[in-house]
Amino acid sequence: MTHTRSSLPLALPHATAALCLALTTALIAPVATAAAPQALSTVSERSGFVKTGRYDEVVALCKAFAQRYPDAVRCEDFGTTPEGRPMKMLIATRSGAFTPQQAQAKQLPVTLIQGGIHSGEIDGKDAGFLALRQILDGEAAKDALDKQVLLFVPVFNIDGHERFGRWNRPNQRGPEEMGWRTTAQNYNLNRDYLKADAPEMQAMLKLVQRWDPLAYVDLHVTDGAKFEHDVSIQVEPVHAGDEALRAAGTAWRDGVIERLSTQGSLPLSYYPSFVESDDPTSGFEDSVPPPRFSHGYFLLRNRLGMLVETHSWKDYPTRVRITRNTIVDLLELIAAHGAQWREQALAADQRAQSLGGQPVALDYKASDKTRTVAFRGYAYTRTPSDVSGALMTRYDETKPQIWNIPLKYDIQPSRVVDAPRGGYLVPAAQAAWVATKLDQHGVSYRRLDHALKQAPVQSFRADKAEFAATSVEGHQRATLTGAWKSEPQDLVAGALFVPIAQPKARLAMAILEPLAPDSLAAWGEFNNAFERKEYMEDYVAEDVAREMLKDPKVKAEFDARLQDPAFAKSPQQRLDFFYRKHSAWDTRYNQYPVLRIESVPR
Repeated sequence: MTHTRSSLPLALPHATAALCLALTTALIAPVATAAAPQALSTVSERSGFVKTGRYDEVVALCKAFAQRYPDAVRCEDFGTTPEGRPMKMLIATRSGAFTPQQAQAKQLPVTLIQGGIHSGEIDGKDAGFLALRQILDGEAAKDALDKQVLLFVPVFNIDGHERFGRWNRPNQRGPEEMGWRTTAQNYNLNRDYLKADAPEMQAMLKLVQRWDPLAYVDLHVTDGAKFEHDVSIQVEPVHAGDEALRAAGTAWRDGVIERLSTQGSLPLSYYPSFVESDDPTSGFEDSVPPPRFSHGYFLLRNRLGMLVETHSWKDYPTRVRITRNTIVDLLELIAAHGAQWREQALAADQRAQSLGGQPVALDYKASDKTRTVAFRGYAYTRTPSDVSGALMTRYDETKPQIWNIPLKYDIQPSRVVDAPRGGYLVPAAQAAWVATKLDQHGVSYRRLDHALKQAPVQSFRADKAEFAATSVEGHQRATLTGAWKSEPQDLVAGALFVPIAQPKARLAMAILEPLAPDSLAAWGEFNNAFERKEYMEDYVAEDVAREMLKDPKVKAEFDARLQDPAFAKSPQQRLDFFYRKHSAWDTRYNQYPVLRIESVPR
């Protein structure tokens, strides 16, 4: 498994602040230029990429870039954080298209790049300002902004950014101080794309809805083990989503990886997290992320999502350099191919409108098929810890090794459902709050102003509903088992009809299909429907049972159930058998309060 060899001249693993300063020119050149105007350089650049600035620097730089490049940059607010800070965005283009309408009229691809969704992982902010200045000055990606509109959000999690301190990321080398992973309300924004609880995410989704970016880039830093690889580039759709659009996603990913390789990086196309925590021999598993994550969300909109993960154990100058290179590379590829990819994305929108009745994957998982990858790690030992008692892995960064380890690469749908031919019906009692969620994502619907009598709908009744024992992101998640079955029902006026014939059909299904991993039901928004609220006293149920047992068919069914030892030993199950047959039984118990319909209601 291990073959020792000499190391490439990558970043030193234990570089001190002084050494980082000494090596900055070698690490960043030709990235940083001595001629950079003071007003447009960052605290990070001026410190030799040892430090990062506070958010007031972002506010000042946003204004300064717009003043320095009035023909190419606009500075805008797109929201306000819970702690009252402005959410800043730079619009950069040489095309003259500074509004969504102008970009649409010119048929330009829009690229949205964000840093600091996890504000301790702040490479994207400093690298983004550096790359943008060089592009605007013609030092990099020449003419790239002629053919696209760049939206740059330096920091997404701004309140978290200002929870500033040393060691906020103890498993990361630099900068000296950084922000915090979660927001002031303790939301992890990269778990929030579909449920959209956080005000920051709601503001971002409004921005996305207005500009409809072809490409969305989310800049991160990894957690995990120590190894030589320095960046991971993951894109969807590649393994999931519209099949024809996967070619564009693959070309974008592979193009960035190829360019980074020629620039001295060791990029990966999968996230380097071990199958078994802390055990390198367990290898890796490729995956399709659920839509709580950025690049799992945008495939549902028929758009391209890229996750960039620099390696946390590379020092900050190295990570900024690699992130800067990635930004330049991906923008050059969008400039070269974005017009074509935009047409392919719009064609995917058209295809999505015909998904009714077709099988659609809700979730994915790698099969047991593996291939061996020659992964560039370090020599390591695994010995019991006298502190924790656990088997602990310790890496020797002076001894590079090749790890020949398995990668689960064969990604297949793990849950598939047929899309409804008509769409979904949200009864009036749930319509108001569900409409708010649909609006956040731009999913189309209409409100029915009349009642429906015995509408030919499908209803999902849970055979089993399990609630998580602990809270996740402020939710008690629910795991349901069950199936859709025909069950005509009456609906009062005010219900929502969500058609499947719309560009965001996959997104509508991800929100409303109860078995989808990040649906409203999975996040516990409908838990009330799976809680039993009415009961029959046991002594009443006894009388009901004796009366029902006079019916030979009921008695025969009851006797058959008694053959099940668990049922026979449970007084409650035995009495419930009869209660469920009584007219007092709550027929709405365990019924998911969203319906499917195979035709468009009139």
